[in-house]
This record gives sequence, C-alpha cells and structure tokens, in this order.
Amino acid sequence: MRFNLVDQITEVEAQRIRAVKNLTLGEEYLADHFPSFPVMPGVLMLQTLAEAGAWLLRISDDFKYSMIVLREAKNVKFGHFVEPGRQLLVTVEATERSGNLATLKGKGEIEGNQAVSARLVLESYNLRDRDPALESTDAKLIAHWRDLYCLLAGLKKTEQKLVH
Repeated sequence: MRFNLVDQITEVEAQRIRAVKNLTLGEEYLADHFPSFPVMPGVLMLQTLAEAGAWLLRISDDFKYSMIVLREAKNVKFGHFVEPGRQLLVTVEATERSGNLATLKGKGEIEGNQAVSARLVLESYNLRDRDPALESTDAKLIAHWRDLYCLLAGLKKTEQKLVH
C-alpha cells in the first residue's frame, strides 16, 4: 500500500514549505485504526512531514533526484489527534544540507494545536547512481514528480515556480 498524504502545497520558500493534509473518513487505514474512534495513525502523521520535506528538497533542487527517502526521525512528539474532517497544516524547514543528506524540522498543527513534530534526515539520490540501467526510470520518476507538484501546487506545467 502506498500513500500520498500531502493533498496541497500552499507555500514554498527557499528553506520552508507549507502543505495541507485533509483527513477524510474515506481514508482506508481508518477502518483498522481504532474503528470506533478513527484517528490518523502517528506514523502517517510523521510520513506527512517526511513527504512535505521531500517536496521541499525536490523543488529546491529543481527535481534533480528521482528518490528522496527518510533516513532518520528524531525527537518525534505527538500532541492532538487528527480526526476525519480536520486539516493537518504542515510546515517543514530545512536546517542543514550535507551532500545528499538534508536535516529538516517539521510540525503538523490542527487549528493552532500541535499534532506532531520531529527532526528528519532525508536522503536524495538517483537510481542510476546504483544501477546505470535505471537512468530511464529516473527520468520517468522525475517527470512524475514534476507533474504531481503542479497538481498539488495548483499550477499549470508551464508555471512551475521553482525555488533556487
């Protein structure tokens, strides 16, 4: 099962991104996660921060890498539950870059109340770096990420606002 948890990218700056996750009762994982008290699992709140951080890196690197993965999550704290019908407002800021690793701090809030916060380390790479035969796969993934960014940010493909 694969999730795309960021529903909208609302703001991008050089070192920060803001995004939204709208939780609906139709989310398939809610059927199993406390069926009588449906709430977004903590690990998926953390994944939403990681996805927003990956978008920040993609945009700031002009979609240079096909893969961005979570390497480490530190100081993870959970506050309020995210229930169906609520919006998780996510803010992620880049704090350090070293080679292909980026350290970020992120938080998710509901109506001003913190639901999740963490420090994340994400790694960026291309599949061709590990297997040159995968260069065409990198190109397809990068094109996919560019198209999805336009959709999430409400842009036409010709209007991509990339941050440098």
